[in-house]
Amino acid sequence: MFPNDTLREAECLKFLARRLSGFHVGGKTALAWRGVRHNVPAQESLCLWGEQKARLPEWFVERFRARYTTRSPFARSLARDFGLQPLPETPKGVQVSVPERAVLELLSEVGIHQGLEEARHILEGVRSLRPEILAVLLRRCQRVKVRRLCVLWAQELNLPWAAAAQKAAGETPGRGRWTARFKDGTTLILKP
Repeated sequence: MFPNDTLREAECLKFLARRLSGFHVGGKTALAWRGVRHNVPAQESLCLWGEQKARLPEWFVERFRARYTTRSPFARSLARDFGLQPLPETPKGVQVSVPERAVLELLSEVGIHQGLEEARHILEGVRSLRPEILAVLLRRCQRVKVRRLCVLWAQELNLPWAAAAQKAAGETPGRGRWTARFKDGTTLILKP
């Protein structure tokens, strides 16, 4: 960077993608970039994902609000780039989760960095998921919370892809209910 230059977010993300394995924009940010959001906050934090444990560079976090995680909800058997594509308007841009993958990434953040109510409201706006893509992702999803929230909310919200989600999610016989208490004191109980 030259003195008095301004760093552009898109170019900085491409720079990070060249250095961090599996780097992509995911979850809530990917959904927002693809046109699905609940509210427009004053200053949204970028949800960045990758396989390689690392800290975002200081120069990056000084300029852009961002969070980076390597806690993928998917099994390693899922192809690294499955459900990742650049945005249509920037074909040479950074990889961004397709809506099906972004939904499951969003649900994996519930109770950690994502509020329960806001996640449900966002999911309500996701009407047109591709059942075949969602099925592949749900079959490779390792997190019970993610699979059950996806199916439960899709049914409650009467989303067109609810039946496909239920069929693909499946459940391991003998699994009981899933319970978690979040930092904000909320308790979530998901039945099989």
